Order: sequence, then C-alpha cells, then structure tokens
Amino acid sequence: MKRQQGFTLIELVVVIIILGILAVTAAPKFINLQGDARASTIQGMKGAIQGANSLIYSKAALLGIEGAATGSVDVLGNTVAGTPATGTADDVPVVFGYMAATKAALEKGMDVKFNTGTSPSSAVPSGEDAADWIIDDTTTGSATIWQRGAPADVTTTGSEASCKIVYVQAASAGALPTITVTDNGC
Repeated sequence: MKRQQGFTLIELVVVIIILGILAVTAAPKFINLQGDARASTIQGMKGAIQGANSLIYSKAALLGIEGAATGSVDVLGNTVAGTPATGTADDVPVVFGYMAATKAALEKGMDVKFNTGTSPSSAVPSGEDAADWIIDDTTTGSATIWQRGAPADVTTTGSEASCKIVYVQAASAGALPTITVTDNGC
C-alpha cells in the first residue's frame, strides 16, 4: 500500500497560478463599487424629485393652482385649507403645479440640503454647512444637481461632471417637468 505524503511543489505552484488568474479577472468587477454607488445615489435623487413632485402637484391641484404659472404650496399644512399658500417659511414655490427649478423649491419640497455651486467640487459657500448635494440654479427654469465629490468629466469642457441630474421645471399647464440623469461617469 502506497502512503500519501501531501501535495508536490508543482501542484502547489499550479494552484497558486490559477488563483492569481481568477483574482485578476475578478478584480475589475469590485474596483468600481464607488462608481456604482454614486450612480445608484443619483438614481435615488431622481426618484426623490419625482415622488416630491407627485405630492406637490396633488396639493396644487387641491388648491386649484396646477394651471398657474406661479404659486406656492404649503407642505406642512399650516395654511387655511382652500386658499393658496403665501408667505410661510415652508411654502414650496411651484410652476404649473410642480416644484420650481430653484434651490429653495427643491430644498423645501424634498427636505434636502443643497449648497450652491457650479461643479461637484465647488467649495462650501461661507456661512453654510457642507451638504451632500450641490445645485446650480442660475439658469432660469433649470437646475443642475451633483453629488459632492463626484468625479469631473474629462470629455467635456469646463468642470461639468457626467454624474449629474438636470431638472427642468414644467413649461406650461399640463406639461411635465423633465429630469435628465447622466450617470455614465460616476
């Protein structure tokens, strides 16, 4: 009867080489976990905007201002029912019943904190705490939103990132606002 002594050196080397090949082929899948997480976060913010807009539009319809070019909706319910909300700190500015594309409207409508800036690497404005999101609402009727620290897109000019949301408010009564997500560079 032949006695087993264990693995030979050649067998061990072959196993180590096979494990190395498997590690090299599997590593790229796990390297981009941060990019996948950013893309999921961007998609989550899009869902938050859509959900908030549904609720805001419902309140605007109840007030009868869903067809008005300007107005505001009271999100906390501290305005007399049936009257358009004006002047309270929690009022959400609306355009044709949907949230306006401004920092104030999106913050109040979604209960999210934004810092103003023009790129995902914008400095925190003085007097403000650092927020997870950066918004550029300088273009009338449109707001661009980035997650703080998202990578800059090297294929475009300037510091515009390809990991962003562009929210364009409703243009007319009956029209929906548009939310364009670009998450290919997260």
